Amino acid sequence: MYKIGIIGDKDSILGFKALGLSVFPVTQPSEAEQTLHRLSKEQYAVIYVTEQVAKDIVDGIDQYKDSRFPAIIPIPGNQGVLGMGMQGVKKSVERAVGADILFRE
Repeated sequence: MYKIGIIGDKDSILGFKALGLSVFPVTQPSEAEQTLHRLSKEQYAVIYVTEQVAKDIVDGIDQYKDSRFPAIIPIPGNQGVLGMGMQGVKKSVERAVGADILFRE
């Protein structure tokens, strides 16, 4: 059975434990990237990563962008939104359609 996990700073992710998600508090980018790779091998289908952590491990996350599992989804942390989620949607749409159809000005 697949699992759902979340990686980020302790203050941002601890509340997700009450929802039944596996939480993995990290303090360093290297620790976050190691946790991400470990979870990808342990049947985690969805891995949420706070944007503050995700900005430091972009290369690690990009390794899984064409994989079916895990789906790695950046979410805002308690420090606010960095816009990484919308950037990811924009890139995916551009790759699928061949043009930016969502954010044209």
